[in-house]
Amino acid sequence: MQTFVTEEHHKQCIQAIKELVSYPSVCQEGENGTPFGQAIQDVLEHSLKLCEKLGFSTYLDPEGYYGYAEIGQGDQLLAVLCHLDVVPAGDLANWETPPFEAVLKDNHLHGRGTQDDKGPSMMALYALKALLDVGVVLTKRIRFIFGTDEETLWRCMNRYNHLEEVADMGFAPDSGFPLTYAEKGLLQAKLIGLGDKDIRLEAGQAYNIVPAKASYQGPLLEEVKAELDALDFDYEISDTNLTVLGVSRHAKDAAKGVNAIVRLAKALRKFSDHPTLQFIADAVGEDATGSSLFGLITDQASGDLSFNIAGLTLTQELSEIRLDIRIPVLANKEELVKVLSEKAAAYGLDYEEFDYLASLYVPLDSSLVSTLMSVYQEKTGDRTPAKSSGGATFARTMPNCVAFGACFPDGLQTEHQENERINLDHMYEAMDIYAEALYRLATID
Repeated sequence: MQTFVTEEHHKQCIQAIKELVSYPSVCQEGENGTPFGQAIQDVLEHSLKLCEKLGFSTYLDPEGYYGYAEIGQGDQLLAVLCHLDVVPAGDLANWETPPFEAVLKDNHLHGRGTQDDKGPSMMALYALKALLDVGVVLTKRIRFIFGTDEETLWRCMNRYNHLEEVADMGFAPDSGFPLTYAEKGLLQAKLIGLGDKDIRLEAGQAYNIVPAKASYQGPLLEEVKAELDALDFDYEISDTNLTVLGVSRHAKDAAKGVNAIVRLAKALRKFSDHPTLQFIADAVGEDATGSSLFGLITDQASGDLSFNIAGLTLTQELSEIRLDIRIPVLANKEELVKVLSEKAAAYGLDYEEFDYLASLYVPLDSSLVSTLMSVYQEKTGDRTPAKSSGGATFARTMPNCVAFGACFPDGLQTEHQENERINLDHMYEAMDIYAEALYRLATID
């Protein structure tokens, strides 16, 4: 089988990733008049300029929500759905290298965004460049769409779909190989309740991260410490601050993490009857499948429901629990919301929907899935079947789109974690796969 990608393309791709990682493109909504922050605006404009140098025509949304770069000809449009925003760096003390400086170390490229999604975006882009460099003539238009709000509310793609051409087919290089043909529904919600005159809590980062730390400062410091010891929960303590320690994971894999907010609530629950703490400790607990609330919700296509308590605020005025729920593709979202609302109400908590993304499903026998699976299997010899996922990628924003790479089944998944990194050998192999996939999708009818 032909190979388009050369060592020079590898070098160019690494340099492009380094440039993108240098922008700390974490959402800072409204900063300097931008929709999601100056760094996001800057990395978007930089990415489009980079594409222009490669021969693409580009478009920047006047409001700064998205941009795209297009090349090729024909009536049909093939989309590569990328995003340039990243989650926060987390605890800087846990990083072995600066998070916003891409560093080559131990055959890996380290830095926030190297795996999600700046790295894979550039891998697909330079795979296409490899085709162009040998004179491949595209019979379809290929459009790299750069979103800026994927880690929060997807307002970038909502605006794109309202204003722009919808692709005939496409893929998002923002998941794993071989291919994801089904993605669970994504529900993010808040439970709002009463405040507390004594306890003050603020914990959690993004909705889609299992919180690894939750801190307490207050008069119950010694009592909470003793209860954490009794429960055998990990923590750190200083003179005035106690921090419960968990294990961070992407919310789609919440059951593989350890939720520090839940563990702090369980310790505080012994000394407080506040209904918000009761709900977390008693009604939910550490079961991240939500089965204590709903019973076991699962299906063969996409597996178990995932239930992540992502954030907690407790002040004198109010309490707020922030939830990220990944719903199996055959489950009924409205029924789940009804059960959650009723059970939360028993604890004086009001349900408030924050965001919802419907599930993704593209048939396994479709031309798109068949082509991409053939490329992957021929290049790797791996017969792992296409899969479903609890993750949410931009693939679900358009019909006939799937998530395709860039992590391999045996690869280390470090997205949303400290020391995010990508293996260079896997990176080069993914570029080879993307080049062949783009060749078949955009030149062969």
